Amino acid sequence: MKNLINKTFLKLRKENRPALVTYTVAGDPNKNQSLSLLKKISKYVDIVEWGFPHNCPTADGKEIQNSSYRALENGIRLDDIFNLVKKYKKDKNAKPLILMGYYQMVFNYGEERFVNKCKRVGVDGLIIVDLIWPYNKKFANLCKKKSVCFVQLIAPTTTNQRMTKIIKDSHSMIYYISMLSTTGEKLKVTPKNIIKKFDKIKNINKSKNVVIGFGITDKTISSLKKADGLVVGSALVKTITDSLNKKRNPLIAAERMVKKLKAKIM
Repeated sequence: MKNLINKTFLKLRKENRPALVTYTVAGDPNKNQSLSLLKKISKYVDIVEWGFPHNCPTADGKEIQNSSYRALENGIRLDDIFNLVKKYKKDKNAKPLILMGYYQMVFNYGEERFVNKCKRVGVDGLIIVDLIWPYNKKFANLCKKKSVCFVQLIAPTTTNQRMTKIIKDSHSMIYYISMLSTTGEKLKVTPKNIIKKFDKIKNINKSKNVVIGFGITDKTISSLKKADGLVVGSALVKTITDSLNKKRNPLIAAERMVKKLKAKIM
């Protein structure tokens, strides 16, 4: 299956560098500003992840929880997010976009209806945190039929046997969770050990693009450049929150941060 995510990784492989992948929450601090922020940082980012806010985000730490709360308080809904994606995709700097969230929203919307809508508005990939393998097989196949990349997750505790099966069933991108924690925690594993696990995944199937997330900041990103992609989420969301608390423009702060991150992986 070929889509914009796969094309981006092929391009970056020729440039001999990892993809800079950012995560922000759709609708934070409000609908218009979240769209403007995404457009602003897209000049420096390779792939964008947009989280759809949830009132029980089980994998997320306080930074993303606070961001989700702001978005929900401002009345963001799933159809609003689809409309924002459609607008974003018309921007000249638009990058491959992955929606990330929890299965309840997909279930309530209806699986087929959800995937069809994703395809129509220009969503390139999906991460559904609590829809794990093998229970995600049917949904992943729905995505594949529409050329939407369903991103499988691998954890540090995933057994070799299970890992091999997940990789076999995965689309072009795999997300490796660097450590056992919620998002936003300080990196508890050495970069050397994370890369060791990355190599193990790549050795099973070198054609798969493996990104690393959790604990990635401006202090850790350069030591993990061997990865196919590096996801910065909580650190970026915290920058947005800090700017809002200081009554400063979060767009400027976010742009400054991603520009700095990009320089560290070039």
